[in-house]
Parts: sequence; structure tokens; C-alpha cells
Amino acid sequence: MPDATALSRRGLLALSLASIAGGARAQGAWPTQPVRLIIPSAPGGPTDLMARVISPGLSARLGQSMLVVNRAGAGGNIGVVAAKTAPADGYTLLIASTGFVVNVSLYREPGYDAFKDFLPITELGSSPNVIMAHPSSGIASVKQLIDKAKADKDKLNVINPGQGSTPHLTAELLQIHAGIGIENIPYNGAGPAIAALVAGTTPVGITALPPALPHVKSGALRALAITGERRWPDLPDIPTMQESGYPDLVSETFQGMYAPSGTPSAIVERVARETLEVLKDAEVLAKLRAAGFDVRAAGPAGLARRVAKEVPMWRDVIVRSKMELQ
Repeated sequence: MPDATALSRRGLLALSLASIAGGARAQGAWPTQPVRLIIPSAPGGPTDLMARVISPGLSARLGQSMLVVNRAGAGGNIGVVAAKTAPADGYTLLIASTGFVVNVSLYREPGYDAFKDFLPITELGSSPNVIMAHPSSGIASVKQLIDKAKADKDKLNVINPGQGSTPHLTAELLQIHAGIGIENIPYNGAGPAIAALVAGTTPVGITALPPALPHVKSGALRALAITGERRWPDLPDIPTMQESGYPDLVSETFQGMYAPSGTPSAIVERVARETLEVLKDAEVLAKLRAAGFDVRAAGPAGLARRVAKEVPMWRDVIVRSKMELQ
């Protein structure tokens, strides 16, 4: 007859196996409750727009609500850290723009590591930035913008969506390439920045294209140039910065989806798979393209490559422009 110790060991083994099986069943049943999509910026910006376009399709495919949660502040760091510190159980995901890869070089203590603290799920899309002027400014071209900046005794105020955003860095690059001085005015997201520009608070602004596109089309704002490699199909008369005399000034904003490190690989793979299917949907594609996005469904490996490329690229821009670390 087995002794008490042997029985105890067998009991512990049985309990462990039951626990493992239960955990596997729980993971396999994911999701059993709503999933939060943290957006580290204010409503109305490109990342917020992307999340709200794809979340209904994800909800349908996963069988649970996708809750879009805006956590703006500190150039996006507040929202990113909130996602990083959430339980790694698949119920909190992050959709972030290029600021995610910029801030690790721009801030002394961003609060996260872009490589260690998150798992890439998929790249979602990208868009060029657009340089705009309020119609009352009298500025109708990049040349006129440069001439005004050089002529003004005071630095020309230029709105951007936030410290470390690609529009902010585009303005820094413009100063280097054009030899001008401007005063960058960071806002807490593209939505508030565009609202201020439409109101005429400042004469010039730079944001990603998606939130600005309706205002450019309506005539509320005047687009001076697109920062992509080619003209945007919906704005065929707006030149690129390359066409405007600045061949090295190309920048875009991209959106990626991430999970906190430690999230089970099966969940990451499923979210990636379902998201890629959503991005194939004709209606979703049409909405995103009409909004100013170039859809780039790249999966975990594609997003990992993009992060690995962009972190050092933007670090170099920050060093060249002699930006003060935050």
C-alpha cells in the first residue's frame, strides 16, 4: 500500500495537471469579457480613427466588445505605460502611432522599453503628414511659408499633435533643411491641434493626414505639401515636400498594435490573425483609404521589423536636430 508521502505527491501532481489543463481551457476560451484597446492620444487623431474603424470588425470576429480607451498625456507615454502595466492576459491591447518608437529616444525616462515591454501584433497602416495653413494666413505654398518664417522677427508658430510626434519631428527637419527658425506648439493630440488651427489660433500646423483630410477638402485649411514619397490620390493638386524642393524631407505616421509582454502567444497569434482578416474587408479598406490611410497589414514579424528600423532612425533625427530631451 502506498505510504502517505506517495499519496501526497500523487495528489499534488494531479492538482498541478488539473491546474495546467484549466489554464489551457481558459486561454482557449479567450476572450470571455470585453477587450480594452488603449489609445495613447486624444480622440480625433489618426490612431483613434484607426481603432474606431477596425474595432467593430474585431468585435464581430472575437465575439466580445472592443473598448476604445483614450489615455493621452506626456506625448503618449501615459497610455503606453498604462498598457505595459496591465495584466498580460489579452484583455488590454495597445494601438500606438510612431510616437511609440520615437519617445524611447526623446524622453530620458519614457517609462517603457519598445522592445522588452511589448509584443508586436501587427502593423495596421500609415499615412503621410501634411503641412497646412489657415486661409487667413496668406500662405499658399511651402515657399511662401519659408519666406514668411525668414522675414518675421518673431518665430513663426507651428502647431503639432504633440512632443515627439512625426509632425513635430517633420517641423524640426524643416528647420534644418530650410534654415529657418519656427516655434513648435505641441498639442495633446491631432484632434485638439486641428481644432486650434481651424479656429485660427496659429497660422500653420503639421499633422498626420487622416484627421486633417476633411478640413482640407472643405477648404477650412489649406494644404501646402504632403510629406510622403508621392502625392495623395484624394489631393492630386498638393505637391510633396520633394517636389517643393526638399528631397530628403519624407516622413509618415504609422499605427501598430501591441500586447504587453507575457501575453500568451496563442492570444497574440489569434489577435493578429483576426485583425489581418478585418483589414481585408472591402468596407474597412474603403473607410481607411478615404480617411487618408495606406493599409499595411504586416503581422507580428512585419511590425517587429518596422519597430527595429524606426527606433534608430528617429533617434538619429533627434540627435541631428539637437532637440532637448524631455
